[in-house]
Formats: sequence, structure tokens, C-alpha cells
Amino acid sequence: MKDKIKNTKTLEDLQKLYSDTFGKNGTMTLQLKNMANLSNDERAAINAENSELRQLFKEKQNELELAALNAKLATEYVDVTLDNEPQNHGTLHPLTQSLKELSAILESFGFTLCTGPEIEDDWHNFTALNTPEYHPARDMQDTFFLKNGNVMRTQTSAIQIRAMEKIGAPIKIFAIGSTYRKELDATHSAMFGQMEGLYVDKNITMSDLVATLRNLLSRFFEREIEIRIRPSYFPFTEPSIEFDMKWDKGKWIELGGAGMVHPNVLRNCKINPDEYQGFAFGFGWDRMAMLKYGLNDIRAFYDGDVRWLKNSGF
Repeated sequence: MKDKIKNTKTLEDLQKLYSDTFGKNGTMTLQLKNMANLSNDERAAINAENSELRQLFKEKQNELELAALNAKLATEYVDVTLDNEPQNHGTLHPLTQSLKELSAILESFGFTLCTGPEIEDDWHNFTALNTPEYHPARDMQDTFFLKNGNVMRTQTSAIQIRAMEKIGAPIKIFAIGSTYRKELDATHSAMFGQMEGLYVDKNITMSDLVATLRNLLSRFFEREIEIRIRPSYFPFTEPSIEFDMKWDKGKWIELGGAGMVHPNVLRNCKINPDEYQGFAFGFGWDRMAMLKYGLNDIRAFYDGDVRWLKNSGF
């Protein structure tokens, strides 16, 4: 058997020989099964032979594998002068890219990021934001109500409430997250990303709000942006405004809402409105991405079509 192992030329032949020796009905297997009928000296001799044969098989296998590898290396080679095969490189989704840019700008202004749950209770999503149960603004937002009375967050303003309850004043934070409303068309999605800023301190004015918005937009769009403000109504700010920016060919585009934090909101968060005041603003960062990258259908962001992302140059 030892000579057969040493004289084997291929791995296939070695495997067959191994099966004939140690397989279910192999010669060594049968001897091992019969050891109960042998003397101690005979059992010791069989054990020694078993160990020796297994070692020989292992050494021969290594020898044949090495020979096969050397033969393959001798006949194959890599032509290093050939061009590399094209590779697909991953890129950031435009929404992710916009979010990172906007977050970096706000952090450079001294704002700190805060997040919160997407399923909200009535207090944080409505009541604490000066929107009691009878208030018509609850119907304006096309809310997704859950059976237990909670809601899918309609705006990230709920995060502002949680932050003021925890931190108090002064406070300077921005909140990001997904929000949900019953809307779906080329410029609206049932789920969309929203970003809000909140700054509460002593002697904060509307001028601070307008300057923050102008600088944020100019940094994001990488050119000087002209903005205008129009009076509006939100239950959680007073006075309330909507802000627009001048875009191509002098066209004004509405971007979001803002205003001075309503005194009732501050009181609900245990902040004295006679001592502190502040501003808040909010907008959809996916809308900002559409404008910056020249896209015209918000639904393309959420389709998951890799071909669209690749052809869009992201």
C-alpha cells in the first residue's frame, strides 16, 4: 500500500486509493472494525499502520497539489499591459448628499443635530405645538392616524419640542427626519425628508432668522441668493412667514415656512417667554436637492432605480 501511495500520479487516483483504504468498506476500515477480536499487540500494530498510511496520503496529496499548481503557473500568465476591466463605483444618493451638505452648513452656524421618533404621540406632534384637538391645522396636514391615537410624524417640529423639554433654553438645534402626509404627485411624496432649525435665546429677532436663511441658501446653492418673506400662518409661530428665493429668470420659488416661536410653545416646554424668544424654520431637503441638481420629479428619489442614479451623474 505504501508503494501504491508513493507511485500515484494524479489527485483523482489518490482519492480512489484513499476510498479503497479508508472508505466505508475500505481495507483499513474493516481491520479497525475487527480490532475487538485481536490481541493488544495486533491492535497496536494496526493503529500504527493506520496513522502511517494517513500521514502518507496527506504528504502525497500536498505533493500532487503543489505539482498541479506549478504546472498551471507555467502555462498561464497575466498580461499587465492590458487595460483594466471597467468597475462600477458606488456614489452617494442625491438626497444623502444634500442632507450632508445642509447639515454641515448648519453645524458651521453653531446648530446641533437632534433626531426623534417617526411615530409620534399627540402631545409632541400637535398639542405642545399650540395645535389643540379642535384646531383646524390638524386637518390641513392630511395626517396618517394610527389606531392607538398616535400619528406618523407630520413635521419634524415634534423633535423641537422634545429637545426643548430636555435641554431648555438657550437652545440652538436643527432636526432632520422623514415625515408623512397623504400627498403623492410629481412634487409631493407621501414620505419626504424635512429639516428644521430652532434658535431660542435672549434678544433673538426676526432679523436673525432672515440672515440665517439667506446665508444657508447661499452656501448650499453656492451663489448669492436673494430671498423674500411673506406673511403666513402656523400655530406654532407668531409672527409666521413663508420664505421664497429668486431662481432662474427672476422666478420666485417657495421653499418653506418659518417664524418666531409662539409663546405658548415655549410655555409648554417650561421656558419663560418673557425671558426667552427665538425663531424656527423648516423645509423639505428633497425639494432643495431637486432644485440644486435640476430634477423635476420627486418620486424618482424613492424608486430605487440604479440606472436613473447612474445616468443622473451622481
